[in-house]
Amino acid sequence: MRIGERIRVLRLGKGWSISELAEKANVAKSYISSMERDKQNNPSIHMLEKVADALEVPVDAILHNKPEREPKEPLNDEWLALVLEAMASGVTKEQFRDYLEFNKWKKIQSK
Repeated sequence: MRIGERIRVLRLGKGWSISELAEKANVAKSYISSMERDKQNNPSIHMLEKVADALEVPVDAILHNKPEREPKEPLNDEWLALVLEAMASGVTKEQFRDYLEFNKWKKIQSK
């Protein structure tokens, strides 16, 4: 998968339009569009960092379609059971992301 395709998949995974990503990354909408269409096939690392930060992924996820490093704890049966239970109870990906963002905010506030 090419860089532009990865950016598009990550953006759509968040349910964002090109305009929303451009605003969050502080990059021109036309630049995001040209990256996704592979018209801008050699973006600078600075631009990739801005887009990756906005998407909340490491730059490596855009360059290589894999995380920068392995998770500290592998997905074991207990984690899998929790995820499956959440899905079965109707928790959406967006609700789960909201919870994670709230939890990050709560940790910051407690410091």
